[in-house]
Amino acid sequence: MQWLNEPSNWKIQDTIIEATSDQNTDFWRKTHYGFIRDTGHFYFREFTGNFIAEVKVSAKYQDLYDQAGLMVRLDENNWLKCGIELVEGIQQISAVVTRDYSDWSIIPMPNNPASIWLRVTRRDSAIEIHYSLDGQQYTMLRMAYLTLAATVDVGIMCASPEGKGFTTVFEQFKIHRVAKLESA
Repeated sequence: MQWLNEPSNWKIQDTIIEATSDQNTDFWRKTHYGFIRDTGHFYFREFTGNFIAEVKVSAKYQDLYDQAGLMVRLDENNWLKCGIELVEGIQQISAVVTRDYSDWSIIPMPNNPASIWLRVTRRDSAIEIHYSLDGQQYTMLRMAYLTLAATVDVGIMCASPEGKGFTTVFEQFKIHRVAKLESA
């Protein structure tokens, strides 16, 4: 695995990756705010074909838009990120799909869970995003088109667009190659 925008402070021990986001880091393109940011931290590996990627994410989000989760990326213009993003002091289950312009979908989690489990499934041109509060029962957040390219980068991400940084613990990140996926 390798970093795009390696954070100043991170470590790996067994199946746990701990990363502290640097300040002024983000992934976003154009929509609403008018700016382009490609400075977030993304720890990834290249992957070809259909897959299921999963991770457990735990963090103490502190500042507006602090975020951590999974990312699938073709290039700086085509990517998605999903996970938790802090908005007005409330953790939001968040998904951003970018095809030159970013969009944003959120679901508030008013109880601010200590951890969330994320699952991203690639089914040819479609990406499905699921989340779980217990690691057992998953709920679909989003299905979106991303790219027809066979090979993409898949991994974990974190960013602090407005704050001074926060620490995220990613547990049991894994990618399962799937030759053919049955319809859900």
